[in-house]
Amino acid sequence: MEAMNDVRDEATWKRWRSVADLYHAVFTGLVLTAVTRRGTPDAAEFVFRIFRRQQQERFIAGLGKLGLSHLPPAVAAAQYHYLSNWIGGVSVEYMYENDRKAWIRYPPPRWIWRGTAICGIPGEVSRAMLRGWHANNGVALGNLRLGFVCTKQSVDGQDGLEGYYCEYDHDLEIDQRLVFARHLEAPPFDPAKAPALPVDSWPKSRLEKAYRNYAMEYVRTAAPVAVQLFGPDDAGYLLRLTGKLIGMQYYDEVAASFGMARGDATTFVEFFTALLAAQDDEFGIDKSAGSIAVQQKTWKLMDGVTDAHPACAELLRGLVEGLAAGCGRNIPVTMTAERNGARPFTWVIG
Repeated sequence: MEAMNDVRDEATWKRWRSVADLYHAVFTGLVLTAVTRRGTPDAAEFVFRIFRRQQQERFIAGLGKLGLSHLPPAVAAAQYHYLSNWIGGVSVEYMYENDRKAWIRYPPPRWIWRGTAICGIPGEVSRAMLRGWHANNGVALGNLRLGFVCTKQSVDGQDGLEGYYCEYDHDLEIDQRLVFARHLEAPPFDPAKAPALPVDSWPKSRLEKAYRNYAMEYVRTAAPVAVQLFGPDDAGYLLRLTGKLIGMQYYDEVAASFGMARGDATTFVEFFTALLAAQDDEFGIDKSAGSIAVQQKTWKLMDGVTDAHPACAELLRGLVEGLAAGCGRNIPVTMTAERNGARPFTWVIG
């Protein structure tokens, strides 16, 4: 029985990781779509707002969850970035220098700009990420002496993104909280000296779910930010287009992790409901009308997002349309939404 449970757990975790890969691609795609359709300044503002929002929602609470709240500010900030990114499968390094100076480094390949995507990310967009999160950690901690010094950026052709948190002897102005020192080099990384999660409170099952949720959180944040920044019509177009492009590109990869392949509408319904289950969404299937209707009863991705505009659902519409196109030619998908209803979406397939 225990062996059967282990096999079942491994299959579930494999699906969770595939969901993470899909949403990781969606997020990177959203940034690239903003770069190509709206230009670098708009894309940079988009990324800044995403990371500032995540920082305000996640940083302080995350310090507590990771057991870091008692550490000196520079050390706590660096260890937070090391552990939280490690949980999400990001390649990251941490180097302690002293209580007022601690390094983090993201060596190649960069997780966030996966594969060839890094070639389409301007330096301004990468800097916006640092402005949004790293430069604001001192403010969040109530310590205006804490800033971030960036020494390298991958998108500028350097061998990774790296820098250090520094607690100065004086309060920092806004433009001093992120500075660049390209002439400096991070010290070597020693894994034996890096922080580790307590095994008792972070078992394998929790780590696997956190790995999945890490990637999904980026999309959960990005969709409402896009709508608030660009407006419902423009954002809805960008969200749907990105979702469709990524769905078409990633169907084969995700389906393979589910033990499925390409096929017809029936195949796609089987795949789509498996995807919903892997996202912890509830659903029902109705075949009474001569076609197959999947009634998606929850959309956990947007649960609790108080400013989620209906246009955010265009991302989901596009993603499902793209996945259907990847599954097989001429698989029609129609989505209807019931606002304030028990079933947020009904999908008619085939």
